[in-house]
Amino acid sequence: MGKTLVLFDFDGTITYKDTLFELIKYHKGSNSFYMGMMRHFAQLALHKTGFIASQPMKEMVMTHFWKGTPEKEFTEVCASFSASVLPGLLRSQAIETIQQYQQKGHDIAIVSASAEDWVMPFCNQHSLTCLSSRLEKKDGRLTGKLLGLNCNGPEKVSRVKAHFNTASYSVIIAYGDTNGDKPMLQFATEAHYKPFR
Repeated sequence: MGKTLVLFDFDGTITYKDTLFELIKYHKGSNSFYMGMMRHFAQLALHKTGFIASQPMKEMVMTHFWKGTPEKEFTEVCASFSASVLPGLLRSQAIETIQQYQQKGHDIAIVSASAEDWVMPFCNQHSLTCLSSRLEKKDGRLTGKLLGLNCNGPEKVSRVKAHFNTASYSVIIAYGDTNGDKPMLQFATEAHYKPFR
């Protein structure tokens, strides 16, 4: 038997909610979150109907809430969020499944469109590889832009192939819950769509 690689989407698959929105509420407060969403309501509606792609939409949100934020402050906020809020957003069955794969000695990665700033603490805690979107920082501050491509859709597969020698795995298992996960699910030899609902 060859090696097994297991790939998990994060938001909606391991968590109950979108962690970007929950992080905004945690850092900026619910009132600021809803006011910001209302300000960009038209763009969000166009995104939902497919007229605005995920990356520009995400950068619009990141720019509104965090452009100019010191990197050190944002890192501290993400660490605090991961420690205090994220545990209450996790699906227990997903965590149990990860632990079962770990007991079998499989290689496991979180492949997420969310930024590594708040996904990495979770991955470090659970000894998982983190393949996530990256935020651009200049002169020690967030620009509101992504560094490179949003880790979503085909980019998820590209990031997996760049990090792992996928040809060395006889089994690749993937878990996801949105259209953005479908290329990764199709790439896998075993796919699970919305498995923990």
